Amino acid sequence: MEVTDLRIALFSGNYNYVRDGANQALNRLVGYLLNQGAAVRVYSPVVEEPDFEPTGDLVHVPALALPGRAEYRAPVRLPGRVRKDIAEFAPNIFHIASPEILGHRALSLARRWNIPAVASVHTRFETYPRYYGLTFLEPLVVAVLRRFYRRCDAIFAPSESMAQILREQRMSFDVGIWSRGIDRGIFDARHRDLEWRRGHGIGDDEVAIGFVGRLVMEKGLDVYSDAIDQLEKRGVKHRVLVIGEGPAREWFERRLPNGVFVGFQKGADLGRAVASMDMLFNPSITETFGNVTLEAMAAGLPVVAARATGSQSLVDDGITGRLVRPGAIEAFADALQLYCEDDAARKAAGAAGCAASERYGWDQVNQALVDGYLRVVRQRVDGTSGPPRSPVP
Repeated sequence: MEVTDLRIALFSGNYNYVRDGANQALNRLVGYLLNQGAAVRVYSPVVEEPDFEPTGDLVHVPALALPGRAEYRAPVRLPGRVRKDIAEFAPNIFHIASPEILGHRALSLARRWNIPAVASVHTRFETYPRYYGLTFLEPLVVAVLRRFYRRCDAIFAPSESMAQILREQRMSFDVGIWSRGIDRGIFDARHRDLEWRRGHGIGDDEVAIGFVGRLVMEKGLDVYSDAIDQLEKRGVKHRVLVIGEGPAREWFERRLPNGVFVGFQKGADLGRAVASMDMLFNPSITETFGNVTLEAMAAGLPVVAARATGSQSLVDDGITGRLVRPGAIEAFADALQLYCEDDAARKAAGAAGCAASERYGWDQVNQALVDGYLRVVRQRVDGTSGPPRSPVP
């Protein structure tokens, strides 16, 4: 079987209506698949004004706005017209990008039609409840996720550290790696722009501690602001530069009244903003890879991050940045202080990070997933593998 024989039905709760790292990776994947001669059809909610144009053929599935997070849509069913479209497309593999209602319905359909199904893991959903005072729900979320992923032929994590977590959680017997790449035309230290910094009130000699991402509490905004408070108490000179938008922006601005908030950036503007920081501070534990971490490394910046999935596979502690126990405010402040006050250490870590980022190319990582597709389809045709027919305890 060759890549040109693949017919992939891709199911996503958010393919292009809100821009984030997961859906940008999916769009890059679809572009790569189409260029390689595979057939792809995407099933996801469609809105009138999406954040960006979709790659490939996109079929709308019904969805409702999420309570409290109206920018996101929750697919509620897989109607007859969509099932008919899938049947006419005649896929030989399903790729499910999110374990919500659409993903469950698609997986059930794949099993009914005896079509192999794989899932890609993009975030640690089981960690979300703790940011909203619902930590007691985590075991239930893990159980639901396990039931879903165990029904797939294989699952793919974006980093080895995340893959290990999935194995320890007994999510699947077949865990592969679909990593992430970097666009070196955008993320490069040469895009650093002192005039841009000055325009936002950041002096040439000021050390800018950056944040990049959606402004939502599950990104660790509380830990970020608490660590910055410690720097203030210690009298460490710094500036905070926040790149991104989201429902928690007002809260974050109140917590960091001296921070520079430049809003959502994309393309060359994003590359310039990242390169114009002096370090990235990423306290989040929800990422399975950490696109922003890799982008900062490619721009020649040291990274201070939580010792968690994603960052753990990217940051070489003491070489390209510092890894800190999640939630350890004082330790985060220590690492940030080091890079604020030691120019040589900051530059050395940034240079090492840039060098380390060179092994991440989009074609290579997408081809690894294509190889995974082909393996799963061949194994199903040969009758040598498939998901358990009943839940495994």
